[in-house]
Amino acid sequence: MYYLQISKSPLEIDALYQRLKAPQYGGIVTFIGTVRQWTGPIETKFIEYSAYQSMAKSQLNKLADPIEAKGARVVIAHRLGKLQLTDEAVFVGVAAAHRGDAFKWCEYLIDQLKAEVPIWKKETDTDKIRWGN
Repeated sequence: MYYLQISKSPLEIDALYQRLKAPQYGGIVTFIGTVRQWTGPIETKFIEYSAYQSMAKSQLNKLADPIEAKGARVVIAHRLGKLQLTDEAVFVGVAAAHRGDAFKWCEYLIDQLKAEVPIWKKETDTDKIRWGN
């Protein structure tokens, strides 16, 4: 069964990874997104994440369900609140029988999370504030 978390607590990367391990899986792929300092010429000081939590969890369920129905395991965790440079903001992991599926589904999940899930970031840069997802 998949595991989904949206929380202000720091992400416990090893514990999230351990949720993916099982004898039937031969490939585990994870993506960890961290707060970076530079986006091109723009310098970020910190980021604040917010979410419409009930809808975000519903959307994450919709993303995870079809992948788990194919026999994989999904773990997604996203942090909310104020994050400093290098803090982990998001963890997406997929365990599958074969590495190809794990890679494909992990990439799909992070791309869809960014496009569809109502989690927003307020980036405080050295010159202005920007909003995105």
